[in-house]
Amino acid sequence: MRDRAGAGWEIAVGTQEDLMTSTLDPAGAPDFPMPRADRCPFDPPPAARGLQEEAPLARVRLWDGSTPWLVTRYAEQRALMADPRVSADVTRPGYPSQVPIPPGGTGISFILMDDPEHGRLRRMVTGAFTVKRTEILRPAVQRIVDEQIDAMLAGPNPADLVQAFALPVPSLVICELLGVPYADHDFFQDNSKILIRRSAEPADRHAAQRALSGYLDELIGTKLERRGDDLLSGLADRVEAGELTRSEAAQMGVLLLIAGHETTANMIALGTLALLRDPDQLALLRESGDEPAVVASAVEELLRYLTITHSGRRRVALEDIEIAGQTIRAGEGLIMANDIANRDASVFPDPDRLDLTRNPRRHVAFGFGVHQCLGQPLARLELQVVYRTLYRRIPTLALAADVEDIPFKHDGSVYGVYELPVRW
Repeated sequence: MRDRAGAGWEIAVGTQEDLMTSTLDPAGAPDFPMPRADRCPFDPPPAARGLQEEAPLARVRLWDGSTPWLVTRYAEQRALMADPRVSADVTRPGYPSQVPIPPGGTGISFILMDDPEHGRLRRMVTGAFTVKRTEILRPAVQRIVDEQIDAMLAGPNPADLVQAFALPVPSLVICELLGVPYADHDFFQDNSKILIRRSAEPADRHAAQRALSGYLDELIGTKLERRGDDLLSGLADRVEAGELTRSEAAQMGVLLLIAGHETTANMIALGTLALLRDPDQLALLRESGDEPAVVASAVEELLRYLTITHSGRRRVALEDIEIAGQTIRAGEGLIMANDIANRDASVFPDPDRLDLTRNPRRHVAFGFGVHQCLGQPLARLELQVVYRTLYRRIPTLALAADVEDIPFKHDGSVYGVYELPVRW
């Protein structure tokens, strides 16, 4: 929301003078993550934007007292995310973790590893998420979207769009792709919510991780006995060939199951809220629904504008790195604040405006470099189908609550809304 100009834009944490003096000084580093402004639920935290205006790198303080570098600007983020001297290995000293790491690194997925292990495991599933392979799923995704809209229209009015539509659609898609029974969706959704909630107790998080790992391990066991035409069956083939352990296969299944429904569900709901709050942009999308290129570009702009992975991508320096006039020392943590990089005015003019006519394809909502999001082709396809279909089939869709009363996911590593009351 465009609230930055003039006296109306206030720093949520400390004053501008405080930010200037603490930008590079660990002793005065502000806490991270930072709160959003209540009146601008789609915008990154004002204090983070203040740091961005001061310098491309700033010190921040995490839950454990550590003071990693917050990388605030687009160019420096892209450079560091592609730098081989920067590690994604969560077990390395200095890694700026969002939550305590369990003893022994239990449940760590390949996205939190470095090459060659990261590349070896990632290649096991990359083929299922190529643009060409994903495009084959478009008719199935369209069917799922239409069926969920039919079910919502046949149900109560008003309705909660999250429960009636935003969550079921990607859950059904990822279940079909993986070979996971959708009947178990309450189980894996409930445990997923615990894992991505920053405020969850460590014991609860470990219990959720064990429950999901055990569940996927049982499914891998089932696929070992009886293959299907799904991704988990492909992982079972790898286990049988000795290329993967059963535990590795189960953990990859956990990652794909969580990432495959949580992020897209939040984009569907939050994107809908942003569009309902901006009727002119919604009209542009609704009126251009038969132009795939226009819809695809609108999806990219919504990804840029909302950037729901709002806790930053975490890394640690392996060597001393000179960048933007600063020296990042070996062993120092890095947080790539993608939400404010996607609002960098040097790359995206008038960045706080949702503009479906702009070309936003250089955004970093999916990250950058070898660790960029594996499932982005599937996420794009689902969002294209949803945004092309929902508002045309329900042209009278409107909010059924004041924005001030909508519960936002400030406590999660993925931003969104817990509920979105709508009517038609």
